Amino acid sequence: MQTACKPMIHVHYVHRTLTAFILLTIAAFQPAAAHQNYTIKDLGTLPGSDLSTAGPINERGQTVGYSILANGEQHATLYEHGKVIDLGLFDGGTSAGAYGINERGQAVGYAFIATEYPHAALFDKGAVTDLGLLPGGDNSTAYGINNRGAAVGYSFDSTRASHAVLFEKGVVTNLGTLPGGFYSSANSINDRGQIVGWSTTSDNNQHAFLFDKGVMTNLGALPGGNSSAAYAINNRGQVVGSSSTAGGNDHAFLYEKGVMIDLGTLPGGNSSTAHSINERGQIVGSSSIASGNSHAFLYERGVMTDLGTLPGGDGSNASGINDLGEISGSSATAYSPSHAVLWSTERR
Repeated sequence: MQTACKPMIHVHYVHRTLTAFILLTIAAFQPAAAHQNYTIKDLGTLPGSDLSTAGPINERGQTVGYSILANGEQHATLYEHGKVIDLGLFDGGTSAGAYGINERGQAVGYAFIATEYPHAALFDKGAVTDLGLLPGGDNSTAYGINNRGAAVGYSFDSTRASHAVLFEKGVVTNLGTLPGGFYSSANSINDRGQIVGWSTTSDNNQHAFLFDKGVMTNLGALPGGNSSAAYAINNRGQVVGSSSTAGGNDHAFLYEKGVMIDLGTLPGGNSSTAHSINERGQIVGSSSIASGNSHAFLYERGVMTDLGTLPGGDGSNASGINDLGEISGSSATAYSPSHAVLWSTERR
């Protein structure tokens, strides 16, 4: 897990491992079957693209992510009803990505302005709105949005430090850091206004936090570990993410009722990360396997299940799960390191 020494690499590229996953899957392609109860569907890409990812998914089956075009530009995308929709750019900008979506179909992420820096963005009804920055800052991104329209992410401040922020009603609120910390980022917000993410600490480690009623609480790490990050929280207050362990590898965790639980890995793997949890307590993420590649997993009732990949692919990553059990994410194919995918049980 990366720490605060390079905050932009951690915040902008490692979050939910959307891009890190692509790096993990450029290897020898080997076919893998999906879990017997799930079918996997390729959601495709924007025209002129052969690389796409998908992040969270709402109860309407809408999921968001991005596609990388042939000219190298990255565009935020919405996947719904078999269509791949370009969510647009700021005037003069050339790149955008979407990382969160709520039940109203409002998506958040970032878009580059005419200068070289990204700004947190709201994608809603065909419009792209700048969510703003902390005073003196020049760079921000939003990662999550709740059903009230409150979004969270990070913004640089006047000292060039990235801080967790709340974007709400046109105001950007600095959530600060854990005591002694310098960097932080918020990754998810539930409908109760509880926020989770990560912050550096006085000993320069990175720890998961829960921000509730104005107080940022350190969630600690798994036994023997010294770093962690929280990526999602549901409306029951259950938190998931990843933590280092005594063995030195990161493991997916579930945090509830003051206890951080190690979810382990897929058979033969040594590292894992949990990216999303629904209201039923089902958890999805990615885990290494015996071959060293990364596969998407579903964790429920104490069992972690390999969700497999698209035909010809050797790696996959699950980023979101709704209460119907539909799972969004990415998979390598026989000819691309990443396509947005949907795992489903034919319920819809």
